[in-house]
Amino acid sequence: MSDPVADPVPAGQVLAGEIEERGWTQADFADVLGRPTQFVSEIVTGKKEITRESAAQLGAALGTSAEFWLKLQDAYLLNEQSKNAHTQAELDNVRRRARLNKLAPVAALLKRGVIHGRTLDEQEAEIRELFGLRDLSEEPAFVLAARRSNTAEQLSAAQLTWVACVRRSARGHVPGTPFSPAGLARLAEHLPGSLTSPDRFRDLPRMFAESGVVLVYVEALPGAKIDGCALFLDSTPVIGLSGRGKRLDKILFTLLHETAHLALGHVSSDEVVIVDDEQHSGGKREQEANDQAVAWIFPRPIPQPQERINQGWVTQIARERSLAPIVVIGHLQKLERLEWRSTLARNAPTVTDELQSW
Repeated sequence: MSDPVADPVPAGQVLAGEIEERGWTQADFADVLGRPTQFVSEIVTGKKEITRESAAQLGAALGTSAEFWLKLQDAYLLNEQSKNAHTQAELDNVRRRARLNKLAPVAALLKRGVIHGRTLDEQEAEIRELFGLRDLSEEPAFVLAARRSNTAEQLSAAQLTWVACVRRSARGHVPGTPFSPAGLARLAEHLPGSLTSPDRFRDLPRMFAESGVVLVYVEALPGAKIDGCALFLDSTPVIGLSGRGKRLDKILFTLLHETAHLALGHVSSDEVVIVDDEQHSGGKREQEANDQAVAWIFPRPIPQPQERINQGWVTQIARERSLAPIVVIGHLQKLERLEWRSTLARNAPTVTDELQSW
């Protein structure tokens, strides 16, 4: 018998030859198999595909393996499929959809109205525009520093897509004031004492614009695990917040962390690679940004708390430092002096509505 892969012919044609070679009729062979004659006829004419069970029976009757008949059938059918223009066009569309979904969570973008295309061509054009790609073979590349919970990993498709949405949202909001790192640092020093209640967050985009920075909110994409980013749009610095965490203190810290990246010169407009961290492992720049954010919130370390921290002590420290009490609570939680489930954090103020107002 011929190699079923090298010489793709219909399995039924090979079977008919084997039956004839033995001097049998289809009825004779059907008796050997214990099957109806119609069963053999339909395999010979290609009307019925060979199953694992029937392949084993053919092999037992003809002294071959079951795999021979399955490979023979698959090789022929795949060869025929490769000649079918309609089938190949459908497969090309599958490849395109796979590439689009590897680049971005297409369903989530459609649901949020980030893209609107109904056809594959329309969706591809919108994804290419979102990432600034000439064609789908290119890989997105952004200059950014990102605060996220999985810093040991490469930026995921959802994270890169979120950054691309931040970049697109920032377009058309170029501040009239040139970027001033010193001015941005002065603003950062002022923010912890200013953002003591959720309503104070509403005016942040204007305040950052006065330092030459675009501040935008883009809701986190499902599974993105990213809190914020800092990047340059041409020569304009941009900070994006995703709103993960929701609590006032967490959003404040992320804002100051991204602000530190810009103020410390961790991101520039002339680099062409991601500078999220050192080999995506947290790294020196991330630690520097964390340290600077803490220094802006607490220019002086808070005193050693009493053994059992109560609301009165927290309120006193917050009043002395002109901070929202939840900021003190959040800091103590990060220092592991308070449990994350502490009752002191119950009903903590959130700023989601304020971010959405931007």
